Amino acid sequence: MNNFIRYAALILVLFLWSCQKEIIEEPNEEPLFDVEIGSSEIPYIVIETNGIGILNEPKIPAEMNIYIHNVEIQSVNIGIEYRGSTSFRISNKKSFGIETWDVDGNDIDVAFFDFPMEEDWILMGHIVNLDQGYIFDRTLMYHYLGYQLFRKMGRYASRSKFVELEINGNYQGIYVFMEKLKRDKNRIDIQTLSPADIDPEAITGGYILKIDKTAGGDLNIDQPLEYFEHNWDDDARYTSDISFRSQYDINGDLLDFDPYDSPYHPNQYLETYFLYEYPKAENITDAQKAYIQGYIHDFETALSTDDFTTEIRTYTDYIDLSSFVDYFIINEVCRNVDGYRLSTYLYKDRGGKLKMGPIWDLNIGYDSGDRVPLDDWVINYNQFVSKDAWMMPFWWPKLMEDPIFRSALKTRWTELRSSVLSTEELLSIVDQTASYLQENGAVTRNYAIWDAGLGVDYESSIESLKSYLESRTQWMDGEISSF
Repeated sequence: MNNFIRYAALILVLFLWSCQKEIIEEPNEEPLFDVEIGSSEIPYIVIETNGIGILNEPKIPAEMNIYIHNVEIQSVNIGIEYRGSTSFRISNKKSFGIETWDVDGNDIDVAFFDFPMEEDWILMGHIVNLDQGYIFDRTLMYHYLGYQLFRKMGRYASRSKFVELEINGNYQGIYVFMEKLKRDKNRIDIQTLSPADIDPEAITGGYILKIDKTAGGDLNIDQPLEYFEHNWDDDARYTSDISFRSQYDINGDLLDFDPYDSPYHPNQYLETYFLYEYPKAENITDAQKAYIQGYIHDFETALSTDDFTTEIRTYTDYIDLSSFVDYFIINEVCRNVDGYRLSTYLYKDRGGKLKMGPIWDLNIGYDSGDRVPLDDWVINYNQFVSKDAWMMPFWWPKLMEDPIFRSALKTRWTELRSSVLSTEELLSIVDQTASYLQENGAVTRNYAIWDAGLGVDYESSIESLKSYLESRTQWMDGEISSF
């Protein structure tokens, strides 16, 4: 009897152990992400704000986890906020600015993917308006493509990587994770400029200026999120604290009315403003403002007064001509209709000349940039658009009148067309990028939520982009060869 009891007890233990083993080994049916990504190799970013709503500013604390092949490769604390002015208002698919933070909320440098360590990053989405049913950039690659090309030309552009984004359990689609443009040895590599740097040598650099709208970040507006959905006036609210105005109008004539008038005043289309990007407006000194304002004015005066029928040039004393040539080429290849007059960066290192770039913000361009015809230059924007609040500065049409600029442009274009901007190279990078997004299923997942009722045909969008690049560069070949 005792043996029977022992035998029965053993059977019961084995049965219970077997049940427990089945429970332990039973797979977790809880999905890892809001969408099924299968074997996708595209990094998948999950951001959790723990119930705190994202603001236009300031950044709120959050946790960001990055997965590749469903395996977490990185977890960091971040601050996150919405970014963009017009894009924030018109797009349901928002873009975000993030900073990497330590546990106490202090900025710390972190490396992502194969990018150098830094603290400031951007998650850029393409513009989708669900209510009005339109999309900017159905290929999803306008930013990425332009930045890749500029780097291939030997210039710095924001390092970028495609990711898929999920925020607080909701899938957001394909984004481009990219570097924010700023002074850094691995980004815009110029000397630091502190308030104490006012002696004749130190005060010459470095500076970063931007021709752009005045976004909320420039104005330090403390308002609830709803305010930023309708604050169109703040796009054009220039002040002497954050900017200075060119002394010349868009035709190259001296302005005869005061700067800093109300937003969208009748003569605003004639003005060009330069925003203080580095040093920031709150840090730059009056002496430094006077220096960089004087430098820009002297350059513009030289450009407007040089006699192009002679061999003598003084405007080239102020600018790095090769950087202006490359900036022209990338904007014209991409038909960036916002180029030169918005989202335009310039920088000047200590003891150096003014340089153009990096290229930035290409969401309206290529085969969609039809405010300027395919067979004309973007720098002729003013011939096709009347009294936009942000018109083309006189620099570029004036430069195109100069045989020396045209000669430099012809030489550089010929070099690039036989290498990184050849038709073969251009079409190859588009095909490779499209294949990467399609074969990993990201295009299908993205347009499952961001189709805007348009029935987006991605392959047709890619063919349209390729056809544009072929036609645009062939047209540029013909124009530049005649110089």
